[in-house]
Amino acid sequence: MIPWAFDSISLLLPAKFFAGAANLFGYVTFRSAIAAATAFVISLALGPWLIRTLTKLKVGQLVREEGPEHHACKNGTPTMGGLLIVGSIVVSTLFWCKLGSGVIWAALLSLLGFAAVGAYDDAKKLLRKQNKGLGGWKKMAALTIISLFVAWLILHFDLRGVETSRLSVPFFKNWRPDIGIFLIPWIWLVMVGTSNAVNLTDGLDGLAIGGILIVSATFTALAYVVGHYGYANYLFVPFVPGASELAVFLGAMGGASLGFLWFNAHPAEIFMGDTGSLGLGGALGTVAIMIQQELLLVLAGGLFVWEALSVILQVGSYKLRGGKRIFKMAPFHHHLELSGLKETKVVIRLWIMAVICSILALSSLKLR
Repeated sequence: MIPWAFDSISLLLPAKFFAGAANLFGYVTFRSAIAAATAFVISLALGPWLIRTLTKLKVGQLVREEGPEHHACKNGTPTMGGLLIVGSIVVSTLFWCKLGSGVIWAALLSLLGFAAVGAYDDAKKLLRKQNKGLGGWKKMAALTIISLFVAWLILHFDLRGVETSRLSVPFFKNWRPDIGIFLIPWIWLVMVGTSNAVNLTDGLDGLAIGGILIVSATFTALAYVVGHYGYANYLFVPFVPGASELAVFLGAMGGASLGFLWFNAHPAEIFMGDTGSLGLGGALGTVAIMIQQELLLVLAGGLFVWEALSVILQVGSYKLRGGKRIFKMAPFHHHLELSGLKETKVVIRLWIMAVICSILALSSLKLR
């Protein structure tokens, strides 16, 4: 008998199925792989239907007038594709994860909560037929409320393991600074910052979802290591009981992202919209918080960090230097486009950057 079978939707399968596959389905690694496959198949199967439905409803992307001129052809492409990604993740997670695990519910809550804010923002833009959804402060207020509730869940139910207020610093074995009372603001910063960084990156076909695929694969390995006492002790990373279950959730995220990339690759048939970018970013930030690897997310998610930083630098330079800009256009991917690179080349080169960042992040586990 498999313990996790009694707290998952997998109970719907015949009892003999579990009896015969008890050992196999007891492995987190196997369930992570099959969760990825399940989410991929769901995303691939429902993608064409969602594209047709959104097209009929005229739920099309509104391209910014200030963006590159050649992006005008993307106007009207179905958006809110994040519904496909989030739905695939949720179904696969409910089917293959231990639903008695608090970390899974915290991850799902952040995914659904942030995605709901993004969906509302997308809907308002479409109804108004202009690129103005929720006001900046309203969106931030909504994301803040969700972040604070998730923070309360994590701290109340000890989902972050021991030494809760300490940070794990990449490349350092014994240096774990204690941020004390700043832990809750820190959780807010990680969740909201990650979601907005992913949102800013989502400007070219396949760019953001490819980055999510790479980072989710990296954090699947990290979650497994952190949740395994032997591996965590060997690699000098904080051990968080139950965190390995997040590898299954991240496997589902990776599979859903791969399935969505099938339709989002250039030329994109559908965009994820804020529904997907905010939801995925919020969920990744939450996972990083629960496994105490927020600073490693900065390294592994270097693509998202740089895209967000390029916007901050551009705005700062414009305001402080009398209208002078650092880049031809921000975020950085638009600067590369306006420098003469084709969209596909920009995307692939930034994917390479994301892979290098993830390799460095994984290497830091041993280089301590």
